[in-house]
Amino acid sequence: MNRAQAEAFLRALAAANPAPETELHFRDAFTLLVAVALSAQTTDVAVNKATATLFEAAATPAAMVALGVQGVAPHIRRIGLWQGKARNVVAMSQLLLDRHGGEVPNDRAALEALPGVGRKTANVVLNVAFGQETMAVDTHIFRLGNRTGLAPGKTPRQVEDGLMKRCPPDMLRDAHHWLILHGRYICKARAPECWRCPAVAQCLFPQKVLAPPAR
Repeated sequence: MNRAQAEAFLRALAAANPAPETELHFRDAFTLLVAVALSAQTTDVAVNKATATLFEAAATPAAMVALGVQGVAPHIRRIGLWQGKARNVVAMSQLLLDRHGGEVPNDRAALEALPGVGRKTANVVLNVAFGQETMAVDTHIFRLGNRTGLAPGKTPRQVEDGLMKRCPPDMLRDAHHWLILHGRYICKARAPECWRCPAVAQCLFPQKVLAPPAR
């Protein structure tokens, strides 16, 4: 897609969902950071169940360090890769205390220096917590970028760069949410429900499924 086509695609998604928000539950920048770090290879639903009790026990970096890996583990045991995530959450919290006075930095390099925090996690935190115009590319957005022609790329970074070039400035902050929710609920990996897609007219996917399967 060119920029005009990409804008039309996003405007269609925006009309269907004017006020998109993350589905992760959080209280502030720190709990958002923890939730996003825990969400790798795990659904938001599973993370929200885990953090419901975790954040009651520890909702600050100091409390998380005091809880320790053994204390964090029981809360997140049901989500994927929980052992490593428990270690990362505690180590991340300690570094926030040591380097940033217990506050979550609004700087990409500082965020990515934290254990368990990659570019995608940093982008989500910068976008949601600090209002920055970033594009976090997860599996859903990577799929949409390629399938729809919105921003084809062989790597998440290529898709991110393509989206950053094609998204109108006034839509950048919300575009991540429009795309991830669209990929999660309509443009699904195995069976895209094109007949429900508000942007089907703009989509360049050659194998559109324009009618629901017969029952």
